[in-house]
Amino acid sequence: MADPELVDVVVIGLGVGGEEVAGRLAEAGLTVVGVERDLVGGECPYWGCVPSKMMIRAANAIAEARRVDGLGGTAEVRPDWAPVAKRIREEATDTWDDTVAVRRFTGKGGRFVRGSARLDGPGRVRVGERVFQARHGIVLGTGTRPSVPPVDGLADTPYWTNRQAIEVEELPESLLVLGGGAIGLELAQVFARFGVRVTVVEALGRVLAVEEPEASEVAAAALRADGVEIHTGVRAERVGHDGRGFHLHAAGGAEFTAERLLVVTGRRAHLAELGLDTVEVDAGRRYLTVDDRLHVTEGIWAVGDVTGEGAFTHVAMYQAGIVVADLLARARRADGGPDPSGTANATGGASGTTGVGGSAGAVPRADYRALPRVTFTDPEVGAVGLTESQARERGVNVQVGLARLPSSARGWIHKAGNEGFVKLVADADQGVLIGATSVGPAGGEVLSGLAVAVHAAVPIARLRQMIYAYPTFHRAVEEALRDMS
Repeated sequence: MADPELVDVVVIGLGVGGEEVAGRLAEAGLTVVGVERDLVGGECPYWGCVPSKMMIRAANAIAEARRVDGLGGTAEVRPDWAPVAKRIREEATDTWDDTVAVRRFTGKGGRFVRGSARLDGPGRVRVGERVFQARHGIVLGTGTRPSVPPVDGLADTPYWTNRQAIEVEELPESLLVLGGGAIGLELAQVFARFGVRVTVVEALGRVLAVEEPEASEVAAAALRADGVEIHTGVRAERVGHDGRGFHLHAAGGAEFTAERLLVVTGRRAHLAELGLDTVEVDAGRRYLTVDDRLHVTEGIWAVGDVTGEGAFTHVAMYQAGIVVADLLARARRADGGPDPSGTANATGGASGTTGVGGSAGAVPRADYRALPRVTFTDPEVGAVGLTESQARERGVNVQVGLARLPSSARGWIHKAGNEGFVKLVADADQGVLIGATSVGPAGGEVLSGLAVAVHAAVPIARLRQMIYAYPTFHRAVEEALRDMS
């Protein structure tokens, strides 16, 4: 067996977070080996954020064209999936080829290895017969894969996950969606707007169950207006496929049929594959446990979905900045001089951090209090921080304000497609916002200012003194503040 090859850092998994860490460390002058068994860039550019938003953009254009009647004339719309599929293939994914992404990484000075990697003891990574010894650290960015529920018969059927739904070239006549979370609703609305008969089955009492109840109501009403059937509180018990379509049997005797079945009931990390036992880390958990600088254990960091801190690209990028700063600080100390890049922090400022085990310095600490999230249905559902129920469960003295978008000047002007609201959740004792939800045609964009308010703990009194541009959707924030008094 070959002797281990000495390098500075090994990054296992080059999804969004892993690629960012590996690329920035390589640019800083470290010898970095990046290992990926699938596609460099991960789920987001090939089967997640980017292609799904292309689908949503096309579907929303169709819906908006249909709103011309009553606003500015008449319009006839004939949906065509072919240009959507073509754009996903050619513009987003290069037909699911990561050649460009690999070159992007190696062009920064990184070394790319295709394969499945496992930890092989402290500081060691094995990829097939090759072993790498990392001087400064190992970063795990292996992400998650769809979590398929243990429904009788499901595993033996040709069901879809989000990947098959994104790759589809020809739309089915009917689609059954198992799961009423963000991904399920986004895809359900897209396919419905392109003429597919869609049914959503959700085991919990409402769709978008992690968001405010008001958001669930608006989203469900919007999808039903697009022709989507939504069934909540329905637990799947058995699934069959007869060669032509799917049959889902639910508790209580309900039955559903469709040509295709899309399963979007969550995702999970596969930790047993990583060799964590060789570094005395428990592989039996759902996600990797990390501290506020993303440490798993001595010399090992983790980024992205594998940490369980929200399955969002923006979280992975945020975490990547912290890991880069921490590893550069570690390299600087090990080499007895300034860090290789001269910028041992997450934002590109001056070096000088003491890094791992040192006092507070330029290496930031992860803080998820103001974590923003957006469900890209129409209307969009943007949220940050705690929901009202989460705040009450924590014993917070809660104060709530709500403004309905159709009652605002911009909402009234917008008319067709103006469903939504702004809801604010405040800690009355501290006088600051701790959560907010923005639902509407630009719900994710309106969320930006609310995220700043939550993150910076801007006093509510100061928010009330702001000038809100008229007539904008975000002016509803002022109305929600007024409702809070």
